[in-house]
Order: sequence, then structure tokens, then C-alpha cells
Amino acid sequence: MTALHVVQPGDGGVARVVTDMVGAQLAQGLRVAVACPPGTPLAAAVRARGAEVHPWRAGRDPGLRLVAESRRVAEIVALVRPDLVHAHSAKAGLAARVAVRGRVPTVYQPHAWSFEAVGGAMAALARGWERWAAARWTDRVVCVSEAERRRGEDAGVRAAWSVIHNGVDVGRFTAGPAEARGTPEARGQAPGRARGQVPGPAGPLVVCVGRLCRQKGQDVLLRAWPEVVARVPGARLVLVGDGPSAAGLRASAPASVRFAGAVDDTAPWYRAADLVVLPSRWEGMALAPLEAMASGRPVLITDVDGARECLPPGHEAHCLVPPDDPAALTEALTRLLRRPVLRRILGRRAHQHVLDRFDVRRAGAALADVYREVAAPRHRETREPIPQ
Repeated sequence: MTALHVVQPGDGGVARVVTDMVGAQLAQGLRVAVACPPGTPLAAAVRARGAEVHPWRAGRDPGLRLVAESRRVAEIVALVRPDLVHAHSAKAGLAARVAVRGRVPTVYQPHAWSFEAVGGAMAALARGWERWAAARWTDRVVCVSEAERRRGEDAGVRAAWSVIHNGVDVGRFTAGPAEARGTPEARGQAPGRARGQVPGPAGPLVVCVGRLCRQKGQDVLLRAWPEVVARVPGARLVLVGDGPSAAGLRASAPASVRFAGAVDDTAPWYRAADLVVLPSRWEGMALAPLEAMASGRPVLITDVDGARECLPPGHEAHCLVPPDDPAALTEALTRLLRRPVLRRILGRRAHQHVLDRFDVRRAGAALADVYREVAAPRHRETREPIPQ
């Protein structure tokens, strides 16, 4: 079976999901091709895994280039001749489904719904498109959480659904026994190099990994942070990632905040952290908390789609806060930073939880089942070939 992934630019979390997914599929014996912007970390990563990479120059937002972008997807489909097309996120989902129009079995994975990112008339247009495209040109919608699926249903999207939780390459993030226990000896090893890049007193280190944009809520975290430092002197914060909000966030950040920028490997930052926080305004199921928990670190996240499904049982009281609420974030950060023993307990439980439930191999096997269902011969009999 041949699968073609179409991936839009700019979202590091989705890129990491696709990279791990491609690796799992190649290990299962699939032929895998990826259409994505050239010269990106994603293109390099999936090529290194053994996938075919086809350049697809596309922006993140709909616009006048959509016709040309969709035409390029159609050209790649004609070249690869896949058994199915798997489109990731809103822009790729739009361009790929316009290009294919149901003539090749199509899987769409929103990774958080497009209508959550906008308001007013644009949200109404996005909901209308998702309803129409799901009904006409989508064989399966794959959601990364039950909450994401319910949000789609509530918006009127009628589709054949599958829920497959995000998975992580646990071997890459799993810490050694000493490090998972959070001992000083472990923190003095490789993660110590990351901690050493953060100037200031040797206080507790909070790390936030994510694209610097409104969705990820780093502005809320920066509003909360001065009061956190007042209550926990010496606390330090690192924002790992880049994005359209970078300049504004830097301008408003206090001295105890460091910007690490985009990094090729986030694992050392997770392992260096005493606490990982992600204050998102919306998600499907965020990848960064899973990676942090695989690294044996406690997480503090907002109560958006997928959050309750990713946390270990009983962690909600310590690790979950309302979105867009700096006061609640301040209180939760302060409590956790003042209780190192609790953090270590939460980190150990989180580590085991990810090993048990969120291994990428499990997610890959579930997705392979979906592929077999949507690409079965009975689906292809009614399809027309992509015009050459």
C-alpha cells in the first residue's frame, strides 16, 4: 500500500507527529510519500526515515495561491499514484481535498479544527467548508481525541470518524532510571547542558515547548510569570519554539524568561525542566505534554480538547487549569514549583502512563487499520483516476 501525506508548513507539533507516523508506517512495510514545503525540518526528517519527499510550496492560510497549491497536489498524486491521501491540518486538508475531490480514498486529520482559530464570519465559513468537504470528499476523519471528535460533531460535521490518540517515540524521550527519578545526579548530565544555557539563579526551571502563536497561549503565561517569580524567587522560564508572535512576546517578557528559539531536538529541554507548561487556547491533543511526560516530567496544561484524555488518572487537580486565565495559571505554577516531591511523583506516574498508552507504534497500528478500511477495493471501484 502507498500512502501520500500532505502537510502544511509551520506547525512543529504536527511535523513531529507526521515524522513519527511515517517512521512507523515504513516499519510496517508501507510505501510512504510526503508532500510538504521543501527545505523544512519535516522534509529532512521524513527523508532521513526513508520516505519519498515531494516539494509542495504552500502557505498556512487560504488565499489566491490556493488554486496553484491544489494543482500541485494533484500533480503529486498523479506522480505517486497512492492508494490513499492523508491530509494533515486545515490548509493541507483544503488543498488536498480540492485537488483529489474524492477520486482517491482520502483521510483528513484536522489536528484541531480550523473554525477554532477564527471568529465571526470566518468561523462560519470554516464550519461550512468542514461540513461540506467531510460529506463529499472525505472517507475518514481521524481525530486525535474524543473531545476533538465531539467538537466536530457539535459543529455539524458528519463523517466516518476514527479517534487515534497522538503517539510519541518513547525511546527518544524516555529517561534513564536516575533521570526519571529527577535526581540531582541525572540533572547534571546531558540535560544540564540545556539548563546551563539559562542565565540567572539556580531556581526551578519551567519549560514551554510550542509554536509562538496565539493558539499556544504563551502570552497568557508571560502575564502570569511576574507573580510566579515574586512567589517563587529564582524561578526561570524558557520558551522553546518560534512563530509569528515571537517579536511581541520578546518585547513583553521579563528578565527571568529566555527564548531558546526553534530547536532540532526538544528532548534535552524536557529533561532539563522541573515542570513543563503549555497554556494553549485550543488543541486537538497537544504533542508537547506527551513528550514531556515520556521524559518523566510533570506537566501543567489548559483544559482544552485532548487535555483530560492525555493526563494520567487523578492528575487533573494538580495539572489542569482553565484556558486564557493568568490568575489560575499563576496559582497552579506556584503550587507545583513549591512542591518538588509532588513534581517527582507526578513525573514518575506520567512517564509510565505514556509508556502504557501513547507509544507511537500503537498509534501507527491503529492508523494502518484505518488505511486498510478506506483503501479497500470496494472504495476504489467507484473512483475515477486523477487526470494526467
